[in-house]
Amino acid sequence: MTTPSRTQVPAAGARRVPSGRRALPLAVLLGALLLLTAAPAHATGYRYWSFWDWSHGSWSYQQQGPATYRPEDGDVDGWRFAVSPDGGADAARPRTTGDFASVCAATPPRAGRKRIAVVLDFGTTADSATGEQPPARRTLCAVVPTDASSAEVLAATVPPLRYDSSAVLCAIAGYPSSGCGEVVAAAPAGHPSASAKSSGNGGPVLGLAGGGAVVVLIAVGAAVRARRTRNR
Repeated sequence: MTTPSRTQVPAAGARRVPSGRRALPLAVLLGALLLLTAAPAHATGYRYWSFWDWSHGSWSYQQQGPATYRPEDGDVDGWRFAVSPDGGADAARPRTTGDFASVCAATPPRAGRKRIAVVLDFGTTADSATGEQPPARRTLCAVVPTDASSAEVLAATVPPLRYDSSAVLCAIAGYPSSGCGEVVAAAPAGHPSASAKSSGNGGPVLGLAGGGAVVVLIAVGAAVRARRTRNR
């Protein structure tokens, strides 16, 4: 039996394009895309308290606000003050684990009440707008009515709380003493906000490298169209 040849002869009248030339536009396109995705980001963040839930051995960003979320007996609420992106899992997490059994070990169950472990992380001096020294991290076991919200848990255990006119939580246990969710143009090094930036209208911002990649993509597209026209 004759073994088929791996090199096929083009049909009469067909014009063969070297494989290297076919691969070149694709390679350039891939390179441009890599340049776009690797463009360095600049930091924009907000200084605020983020709200977290401890489950399955890790912190998850709380999808409900503290005024509407009602934890159940045995749950753990986490709070972290830091410069972070505006909402979402990229915010700075509490640096203390949410071990309910440890936090509430000395607090027995009570009829008509629920126990909620609370983890408070006041952040670092770099997170403060004025260099105010943050209190030490702490944990506590709150015993509250069974229908209490997370905001009511805080009010019952770590006053004073401070809210702005839009009911945004600004301070827990009096910290920070001033400010509320202010924009930080350049986040301190090492903060999660150093990996994200938004424009004034909430859209993404491309750096110079990203803009250069877009130009390359446009140029390559034009070259490919011109080559196809010549080869017709």
